[in-house]
Formats: sequence, C-alpha cells, structure tokens
Amino acid sequence: MNLITFRTKKLNIFPSKPFNSLKMKNSLILFTLLFLCACSPISEGDKDAKSNLESSVRPDYVIVLHGGAGTIVKENLTPELEKSITKTMNDALEIGKFVLDSNGTAMDAIQKVIMHLENSPHFNAGKGAVFTHDGEHELDASIMDGKTMDAGAVGGIKGFKNPILAAKAVMDNSPHVMLSGTGANTFCKEQGLEMVDKEYFYTERRWKSLQSVLEKEKNKMGAILENQDYKYGTVGCAVLDKHGNLAAGTSTGGMTNKRWGRIGDAPIIGAGTYANNNTCAISATGHGEYFIRYAVAHDISARMEHGGVSFNEASKAVVNNVLVDAGGSGGIIGVDKDGNVAMPFNTKGMYRAYLKSTGERYIGMFKD
Repeated sequence: MNLITFRTKKLNIFPSKPFNSLKMKNSLILFTLLFLCACSPISEGDKDAKSNLESSVRPDYVIVLHGGAGTIVKENLTPELEKSITKTMNDALEIGKFVLDSNGTAMDAIQKVIMHLENSPHFNAGKGAVFTHDGEHELDASIMDGKTMDAGAVGGIKGFKNPILAAKAVMDNSPHVMLSGTGANTFCKEQGLEMVDKEYFYTERRWKSLQSVLEKEKNKMGAILENQDYKYGTVGCAVLDKHGNLAAGTSTGGMTNKRWGRIGDAPIIGAGTYANNNTCAISATGHGEYFIRYAVAHDISARMEHGGVSFNEASKAVVNNVLVDAGGSGGIIGVDKDGNVAMPFNTKGMYRAYLKSTGERYIGMFKD
C-alpha cells in the first residue's frame, strides 16, 4: 500500500511570548488540530491511495468499443468509407449513452451497442461476417457480467442475426456458459432468436477476400495464408455503469477461410472477453489462437488484482510484451472500476472509440 506523505516547512505555531488571552489560545489550538488532520496519512484500511483518489472523480459511466484490429491504414480507406465507419462507431456510442442515461445497466448497454455493430457491414460480425472455407458464415459471441461473474457464449452458430443475443440467452436461460455448433443452433431456435436468410450476410468485399485467399492458398499448395488482412476481425464493447458495475461482450465472424469448426477467442471467457467488478471489463480482437493460449483478458485482470498494477500498465504489458513476444497480434479495449480507459494494440490500426459521462469522447482507427 502506498501512503501519502507531506513535507512541510518548520512552522512557529506557538509564540515565544506568553499568551495574552484565552481567545488566542483557543485559536492556536484549533489551528493545530486542523493542521494535523490535514496532514494525516490515508488509513491502513485503504487498498491503494492513488486508486481511491482517482475513484472519487470517477465518471458516472463509460462506454468503450472496438471494431477489430489489423492492417487498418488510411491509404486503404476511401474518405467516404472512413466517414461511414466513424459514423457507425459514433452512433453505437450514442446508443449506449441513451441506455445508460435512462438508468440502464452495463449489460443492457453492451447488448445494444454490439447489436448496432453486428448490423453494420463494416465489421467482421453479424452482417459483415467473413466467409468460411465452404462459403458459409459461422458466428461466435460472448458476454459477461462483472457483478455476478455470470457469462454466456456461443460458437459456430448459423443464420442468427445478432449472436450477442444468443450469448445472453445462454447466460440467462441455460445452466451452461458456452454452447457450440448444432446444439447451439437448436438452443437459439428454441429461444425464438431472430433468424435471417443466408443472403443477409453476403457482402461483396468479404466474398472477394475469400476468393483471394483461396487462390493464394491454391498457389501455395494448401499453405495457410499468414496475412492479417484476412485473418481476423471482431466487434466488442466494455461498459462501466452508474451503479459501478462492469460488463463486456464480443462478437465475430471469425477468420476468413476458417475450417473444421474453428472457434477463436471471442466466445472464450478469459481470452476474448472478461469482466470483474474488482478490476476491469475487456473485449479483445486479434489472432484468437494467441489470445486463447495466453488467456489475455483474464491475465490483464489478474495483474491488476494480484499484482497491484494499473489497468493501463497491465493491458500494455500483455498486448505489447506478452503477445508480441509470442508472435501474436491484436489489441484490447476496456474500462476499469474507476472509469479509466485502455485501448492498446500492436497492429497497424484498430477501430476503437469511447465515451464518458463527462462528455469526453474519442474515435480512432489508425496508429496515432
């Protein structure tokens, strides 16, 4: 524990001459008591002096989101596309803001924000999901409540418009944390979740990406393409609400050209999604296999809870050191229990944004 100490000049509180009146004595005694109270260190009951001071000015709420990481550079985006992506992220922030201004919970905001991102063709989730090797769409999602530590996730579901709602249904209406494949699809149908035709998920850009990968794969005699333009993309959100509760969620179409029912980190609690009221809420994006191997989201939380480091320090250490050393690429977005935001990434860019109840707002795409 860090204690706050004070350095003061030597003060001549008591005069050398005798007191001339009771009034002067009382004034000096009062001054001395006030001075001693002001200079007292923070009590031993406080876990961390710095954190406690920061929490006293914590925003009422914070919304942080991402739309994936990878080779996101300005020259690859037309001005019109950049403007449209920016608007989509800003609209998502506004949706979350409306929910929280209406006294909604972090869990409510997570669902609404991610649904908006899933409904956009710009991101690899929901409508904009990438194609599998067989030309289909297999969708993954997860959500976690930092107050109760409850969580729900789905892997490889097909035909459902908003996978984040499927993850929430697993959390609320099943005894399990994660469902996948055929069983998950059956469960989602039983829950009455909205289904759409296969054509709903078709986007020309994603189809061309698959054809490009297949052609390069053929030329390389079946070698897996190691190009992060095609490898991944995700959407996610982390929220701190007015009640001091944290939540996080992630949704993705996975990896272009994925096969054999591959599932990445997005639906894995502790890898791509994690929320704990004692520490932070996180959603990750990147090469999922590495985020799974190194339990990235949970590692950041554990470093805070057991190592006493700040959210910013913990997230940078994991993303820029642990992942980089292992050969993994990507990033995370999140918020801690005191309203501090972290958005580190080790790729060329990451679609990211946040909004605080104080009015502070940020939207970024490229490496600043």
